[in-house]
Amino acid sequence: MIRATKIKHLGGYRLHATFSDGTAGEHDFSALVVKTGPMVGPLRDPAYFARVFLEDGAPTWPNSFDMDPEWLRREIDAAGALTRVVAE
Repeated sequence: MIRATKIKHLGGYRLHATFSDGTAGEHDFSALVVKTGPMVGPLRDPAYFARVFLEDGAPTWPNSFDMDPEWLRREIDAAGALTRVVAE
């Protein structure tokens, strides 16, 4: 099971995620925030979107909306933006 181990807001609706398998990448959530619904609505506010945090390895927002980390990793990989994390 893939989990996010780090999440960083990059501005706008972009996040950088690091995953438990040693990969990382960026994803733009602009397509998500234009959808309707009570859980997605608050994410349209960039300041609210920036309040993302990790809960049990999943990117999560204060209203309990969360993103499946395996889905997020697949999306980043499909966009060609997934890279291996270099050990420091």
